[in-house]
Amino acid sequence: MQLVIGGLANGCIYGLVALGFVLIYKASEGVNFAQGDMMMLGAFVALGLGNSDQLGLPFGLAVLIAVFLMFGVGWGVERVVVRRIFGQPQFALVILTIALGFSFRFVAGSVWGYTPLVLETPFAGTNLSAGGVVISLADLVTIGVTVALTAALWAFFAFTRIGLAAQAASQNQMAAYIVGVPVMRINALIWGVSGAVATVAGVLFATRGAIDPNIGLLGIKAFAAAVIGGLGSLPGALLGGLIIGIVEPIAGRYAPGELAIMSPYIIMLLVLVTRPGGLFSQVQAKKV
Repeated sequence: MQLVIGGLANGCIYGLVALGFVLIYKASEGVNFAQGDMMMLGAFVALGLGNSDQLGLPFGLAVLIAVFLMFGVGWGVERVVVRRIFGQPQFALVILTIALGFSFRFVAGSVWGYTPLVLETPFAGTNLSAGGVVISLADLVTIGVTVALTAALWAFFAFTRIGLAAQAASQNQMAAYIVGVPVMRINALIWGVSGAVATVAGVLFATRGAIDPNIGLLGIKAFAAAVIGGLGSLPGALLGGLIIGIVEPIAGRYAPGELAIMSPYIIMLLVLVTRPGGLFSQVQAKKV
């Protein structure tokens, strides 16, 4: 049970980063391989604003400002960089976002260095005990924030005009543009939201341990989580993250080390073989 609780918290972080993949995919049917590095950069921005040896702002205010700043980074990336390759094959976006990820890691390393740093939080070191199982307050906050954010994003795409317009643009950008959907503005908005969600994931990750520029590589596991759940499904992204998060510590405890490291990708391969669209596959005829 102790492994499961810790795995749930880790899985929630994977799920949040996977949500960023799904957001971009739902808006443009593209994949942003810099999502993990946006998470890393958001965590460092919050650390720079909140730690007492830097700006020393209150934790909540520092996180809020970091979310808005990273929304601006995501919006700016789409406006300045991604928009330049509009209409090009999706492979171009893959290469571009991989390069962006390296750039974000270089920026973070240049500003904050490569030594692991700890984000100061008001609930660090606070633990609860129930039935012999120790649950940290950071884990509970991670789980609660992830569930609430996933529900909010699902409602956004299901019930708001902007969310429905974003789905229409992902199915057929030209047709959506013809009927009056502001495709470019919506894409920029979704990239901004993706940056904000990545920041929340980065802050939650930082509350549970030290951070360095290489934590952006966590995005690879998050991409596996998005594929497992289905790239078009927000609840599926969370479910995929939870599956990986729970399997990892159990495999690490009871299976050989090599198998534990490969467990997320083994699960992804099994899902792709048995259900290519993911567990929450949304294969359907495209329509606007």
